[in-house]
Amino acid sequence: MTSPNVPSVTVSDLPAGTLLLDVREQDEWDAGHAPDAVHIPMSELAGRLEELPADQDVYVICRSGGRSARVTAYLNGNGWDATNVDGGMQSWESSGKALVSESQSEPQVI
Repeated sequence: MTSPNVPSVTVSDLPAGTLLLDVREQDEWDAGHAPDAVHIPMSELAGRLEELPADQDVYVICRSGGRSARVTAYLNGNGWDATNVDGGMQSWESSGKALVSESQSEPQVI
């Protein structure tokens, strides 16, 4: 459950064509991720903020929603309009949404 002051959305309520920022670590990303997601690990975010468009809403996702909630709060405090994806990639996978993999023959959420 995310903090009440962090805006969140469920996977099923994600608007189409949104910027999905995946903040999981490289091994998690490689195993399986959303097809059009942008990958910036949480540990690298502060040094890579220039890669995020300031004029577009950002939807932040991790494995289960904890890291992405912290990143959402950070981004909102620094001028972005960010929303946490509740349940993260675990909810994405259980909802039957598409997954692609950089290293596995069968994409999976780890």
